[in-house]
Amino acid sequence: MVEKTFVFLKPETIMRGLVGETVSRIENKGFNIAAMKLLWMTRDQAERLYEMHRGKKFYEQLVEHVTSSPIVAMVVEGPCAIQAVRKMVGATNPIEAEPGSIRGDYGLVTTCNIIHASDSPENAQREIKIFFREDEILSYEKPTEKKYLSSP
Repeated sequence: MVEKTFVFLKPETIMRGLVGETVSRIENKGFNIAAMKLLWMTRDQAERLYEMHRGKKFYEQLVEHVTSSPIVAMVVEGPCAIQAVRKMVGATNPIEAEPGSIRGDYGLVTTCNIIHASDSPENAQREIKIFFREDEILSYEKPTEKKYLSSP
């Protein structure tokens, strides 16, 4: 099933020069980048993105972190994108993330864990709307997509 998911590369990804490597992993898996922008997340966007964590002890630190410097926001599209991207991203705590996952290879601490990816179709839709207008999201097929990425 082709679906869209929201992904953003956190400030440490930009500061450590890992944007290209991280985007390459997503593209190399076969996903399309349907939208992408470099931006400075506002406090309002961060609070809306992490509203389910409001009141938790890490909430304020999380909001402050993701608004501390630029991020790269993306809409990623492809077969089972939500589940597959979450698997590529790895566990929230980089110490627990499998080697080979993005967080397992590049994350240092839970609060600075490189990347965020939606965990459900409902959250993907909600999160995408925080950062992208509908006319900013493109759907397209790569020439090799039908041959190599279609389900048998």
